[in-house]
Amino acid sequence: MKLFFALGTRPEAIKLAPLILCCRAADHIDLTVCNTGQHKSLARDMLNAFGIEADVNLDIMRPGQTLTEITTNILGLIEVPLKDRRPDWVVVQGDTTTSFTAALAAFYQKIPVAHVEAGLRTGDRYSPWPEEINRRLNSALASAHFAPTERSRLNLVAEGVHPDKIVVTGNTGIDALLQAVEILERDARRNEAVRRDLSACGLHFLSTDRKAKDVVIVTAHRRENFGEGIESICRAIVALAERYPQLKFVFPVHPNPEVTGPVDRVIKAAGLSNIFLIEPLDYFPFAYLLKDARLVVSDSGGIQEEAVALGKRLVVLRDTTERVELVGQPNVWIVGTDRHLIIKAVDQALNQTADCKPLGIFGDGRASQRIVSALKAMR
Repeated sequence: MKLFFALGTRPEAIKLAPLILCCRAADHIDLTVCNTGQHKSLARDMLNAFGIEADVNLDIMRPGQTLTEITTNILGLIEVPLKDRRPDWVVVQGDTTTSFTAALAAFYQKIPVAHVEAGLRTGDRYSPWPEEINRRLNSALASAHFAPTERSRLNLVAEGVHPDKIVVTGNTGIDALLQAVEILERDARRNEAVRRDLSACGLHFLSTDRKAKDVVIVTAHRRENFGEGIESICRAIVALAERYPQLKFVFPVHPNPEVTGPVDRVIKAAGLSNIFLIEPLDYFPFAYLLKDARLVVSDSGGIQEEAVALGKRLVVLRDTTERVELVGQPNVWIVGTDRHLIIKAVDQALNQTADCKPLGIFGDGRASQRIVSALKAMR
């Protein structure tokens, strides 16, 4: 069986890495990994963290590209490797522009598409944007749908996808996370190397404090939050850092100028010593930080899954979430980008005394194995 994995962003690389490794370990699977370069070096670095190198690099990203330009560039460049390799399946993940465009290119070549993390929905076509429409289009193009949860499966059935084409697998992102945590716990040398890497990033307190228990992790990068939303998030973080000087707010800053601009104007200008603005982390350092963090404040989709899987309190910087399994959970606050609501939610989270236990609602670490078995059965 010949599989063609198309990816281009950091989240895609993280969530497809365990599946790629699982395929490599299986018999009679011929793999091609194609990196479109939508996130330039970020996807490559994530693959390298798992010992994976892309077979095809499209290198499409240029400064200031619009979504239209990203789409047309991928669509034009991915056609050649698809024609050359003629895979049995093109495997795409999630809801990125890379995933949608690769699925469309495969459809044009009459190659079946397998969609990993299928069936997530918010019901709002502009939140997240453009991801909500990307994943709906992926569902229309796919012949195999690997849903992470039962709720995702029901979403697909409600849209007319035949139940026989859907397999509930769990999320491969949880596979990656649990593998990383297990390696960090048993491999003292790897653990020490990660701590050195984090210290080199500016997190010097980790040199003396073996845990990150006083850390609040912050991430913000969603396109629909650009502008006023990111500005409001930044102002909330400054206010919270002033209110909680004993905590360390660690913010891996996405390189997009729509993020770095507000961060520089608001957070860096505030000059607070307990806010650590660092470059995006490799996966293992991020997993190390996350497993001992006190709180996560994020607009990321994948981090929502990772945080609750490790039993972390979570403040979601979005008005809606496609991870609807989180709605109503006592340790999750969905607040959007309003500064006052963010501050209120963080106050509540930090002052909560009840235990925050890991939730297995997004997977058990065996999603990749289920997907490989399903693909073999569909041959």
